[in-house]
Amino acid sequence: MKEAVYIGGNPAAEPDLERLLHEVALGDQEAFAAVYDTVAGPVLGVVRAVLRDRAQSEEVAQDVLVEVWRTAPRYRPERGTAINWILTLAHRRAVDRVRSVEAAAARDTRAALLDRTPEYDEVTEQVETRLEQEQVRRCLRTLTELQRQSLTLAYYRGLTYRQVAEALALPLGTVKTRLRDGLIRMRDCLGVSA
Repeated sequence: MKEAVYIGGNPAAEPDLERLLHEVALGDQEAFAAVYDTVAGPVLGVVRAVLRDRAQSEEVAQDVLVEVWRTAPRYRPERGTAINWILTLAHRRAVDRVRSVEAAAARDTRAALLDRTPEYDEVTEQVETRLEQEQVRRCLRTLTELQRQSLTLAYYRGLTYRQVAEALALPLGTVKTRLRDGLIRMRDCLGVSA
């Protein structure tokens, strides 16, 4: 035998929610109006206890009552009272809203962090560039004077082999050989694999 749950103060004035839900399941709008009038307050109370925000609570309570209208055929009296079924729907919907709001806040936080995070570490990039430049300078000092001059003119000033040969007053073949030998020594000094 089911326990009587009284929503208001006068048990004689309380409608039979199980019967009303059965009628709502058949599409009876007047029965739904009676269910609405009876449970709107308790539904809002349950939702507000979870959400603590009046506007969201009212919105979720409205959603719950619409869900009662849509899902009334799913109510099973053998599983519990109608009011407990409705209040369980309300509690679940309120908890879902809390989770949804928390997930949205977490997404917003992650997105904000991604917006502020540089695509690369600028300080690390500058340090690595300086270290590489110093290593190149150190390796250039290991070359012969002719190799260093040839590489400097060709790679730092952008001159062609012929222009380097003219600038150093050397045969083109000699400049090509010195450049090749200098590049090989630079590669070995820098530890670059061929």
